[in-house]
Amino acid sequence: MQYRKLGRTGFKISEISLGTWQVGGKWGAPFDDKNADKILNAAVDNGINFIDTADVYGNEIGESERAVGRLLRSRSEQIYVAAKCGRQINPHTNENYTPAALRGFVEDSLKRMDIETIDLIQLHCPPGEVYYRPGIFAEFDKLISEGKIRKLGVSVEKVEEALKAIEYDNVDTVQIIFNMFRQRPAELFFEQVKKRNIGVIARVPLASGLLSGKFSKETTFLPGDHRTFNRNGEAFDKGETFSGIDYNTGIEAVEELKKIFPGEELAQVALRWILSFNEISTVIPGASNVDQLKGNIQASGLSPLSTEQKQAVEKIYDERIKKLVHHLW
Repeated sequence: MQYRKLGRTGFKISEISLGTWQVGGKWGAPFDDKNADKILNAAVDNGINFIDTADVYGNEIGESERAVGRLLRSRSEQIYVAAKCGRQINPHTNENYTPAALRGFVEDSLKRMDIETIDLIQLHCPPGEVYYRPGIFAEFDKLISEGKIRKLGVSVEKVEEALKAIEYDNVDTVQIIFNMFRQRPAELFFEQVKKRNIGVIARVPLASGLLSGKFSKETTFLPGDHRTFNRNGEAFDKGETFSGIDYNTGIEAVEELKKIFPGEELAQVALRWILSFNEISTVIPGASNVDQLKGNIQASGLSPLSTEQKQAVEKIYDERIKKLVHHLW
């Protein structure tokens, strides 16, 4: 495992880390505590020291966080925990975002994980208007002074939201969708984070599994899987599901990518592509089993992509994907 600095936080973290949205099992299936424990412990055994969770991950509030808490109590290694808050707000509107509500979510997360301090708390894809409210961001300075959190970050849907968020001096990290099918962050956003020394956490690195190369046009998903019910943004931002790309178009683009990397595991190549950008601090693919986790980790040891390979990936993006997503997120 290779390690990188998380911006100006002082944290040195694994460049392949673990996102825990579906760590208990497949999306839409019951949360499996034993499976979650196996995956989390295997992650640490293999050099991962950064775990990304959220209060809403799991089929019930707090399932993922409780699993992370069990991990922390059972291990002696330095493990950095990134939690999130805000998505419990219902209806999820700007007006319902208040300092008191967010403070309550942080304190609840601390209790569920049974820890005194969260290393990194992130606003969890709030409505765009929230980024224009200094009082929201000021509350986290209070939480830092009280020792309840160490650092503040944001998880965003859009590049514009990220650019606004990093205007606040206490925002040290940005979690953003970045993958072969979502390349816009590499433009102005990467330029600005480099200037400000912001840590960048790449999420949805495999475009909800599309970039694993394991799916076909005939593949089906469970009814409770967001890849079934959110393809047009029925439940939350469309960009979270297959990076906002029409599924069949994505499958066709994947087949083109396979021609560039014959005989290679496309998921590992896709992760390696993300890591070729120095602005990235870590990538947080999910895993529904230990074998999947170990496969993702292997990306850290792959040779860098060649210039020709990078150009071929960009060509596929420009010709097949860019017009569908670039202007939206």
